[in-house]
Amino acid sequence: MKVRRAAAIRGVSVSEFIRRAAVEDAEETLAIRPSERFADVTGAVRGGGGQARRTGEAFADALAQDRTRG
Repeated sequence: MKVRRAAAIRGVSVSEFIRRAAVEDAEETLAIRPSERFADVTGAVRGGGGQARRTGEAFADALAQDRTRG
């Protein structure tokens, strides 16, 4: 089992190894700003207007509100 071998190399128990991995993953996840989660797709689609003309503005507003919350 990879986890068991990795824990042995680090000199910690499997439980401690998993706890540390969970904390590290949680810290990385929480450090990512919501706007960065969608950076690769934001603005990637270009439409011809019509009903969806202001969706980009609404999406930007939603992201800005999300940033202020946390």
